[in-house]
Amino acid sequence: MQLTRLVVGLGLALGFMASAAAQTTMRISISVAQNSHQGVAIDTFAKEVEKRTGGRYKVQTFYNGSLGGERESIEAVQLGTQELAFSSTGPVPNFVPETKILDVPFLFRDKAHARAVLDGPIGQDLLTKFDAKGFKALAWAENGFRHMTNSKRDVKEPGDLKGLKMRTMENPVHIAAYKGFGIITTPMAFPEVFTALQQGTVDGQENPLPVIISAKFDQVQKHLTLTGHVYSPCIFVMNKAAFDKLSAADKQAFLDAAKEGTKANRARVDEDDAKGVADLRAKGMTVIDTIDKAKFVATLAPVNAEFEKQFGKAALDKIRDYK
Repeated sequence: MQLTRLVVGLGLALGFMASAAAQTTMRISISVAQNSHQGVAIDTFAKEVEKRTGGRYKVQTFYNGSLGGERESIEAVQLGTQELAFSSTGPVPNFVPETKILDVPFLFRDKAHARAVLDGPIGQDLLTKFDAKGFKALAWAENGFRHMTNSKRDVKEPGDLKGLKMRTMENPVHIAAYKGFGIITTPMAFPEVFTALQQGTVDGQENPLPVIISAKFDQVQKHLTLTGHVYSPCIFVMNKAAFDKLSAADKQAFLDAAKEGTKANRARVDEDDAKGVADLRAKGMTVIDTIDKAKFVATLAPVNAEFEKQFGKAALDKIRDYK
């Protein structure tokens, strides 16, 4: 009888130990809503991690900047106080300066070109630059091409941007470029943007259609122009020490889960881009969907000359000409 109790007790103890092992929990966060291209990315990632590790790893998902804005979340991952984050690359150059080059305006022809660059040797080499900064970059994903909104006037040509007070990401390349348009730049974390637009602290902002839609900026912005001035990647980042502790099989599981998250994310961006303009018009926004892009590029000629000095013309052309 005592032996039976001992066996049962040991069985229960082992069961509790196995259960505890199955409860290794990590956190991942985004600054936008769950019902968005970024929400789809982290929800898919979390589901895939749990599936591919047999339930030994569980990823808790947080939305709407509940763990802080993008910069704060990336910093938390670097420090190890948060295991994972999914972020646009806006604040990333503050941590990994080599990624700045991706934010140069009018660098990418279209989404297919941008995805090919990120999935190819150029993008994969950039992922390795995160290691020395305390991160494991798991995969590139997507925010989309950024467009301008404001509450003041239609923007049909570059001169219409002059004097507009615009929220920008905390990104040195973006800030330099927008100053080239005569914009009064106001760097601000994303969770603060809606209120700032609502209160008139800033006149406008710039983001891809999926962000404009999910953030409900149509409620506080009247004018949208499809400038497509910057392609905005997203990225899955993990604390390097946390990644290094994983077994080889689990490392691969996290990498593969991030790839699945990217697939779901890009599909949602395509869907939002396809229906976004009609949706926003129906909600009362004025949409300028055809601009003379060459005029916008020409206005930034002095700024682009500086970017060529900073990054090297060869490096920029390697991205521009990638097929």
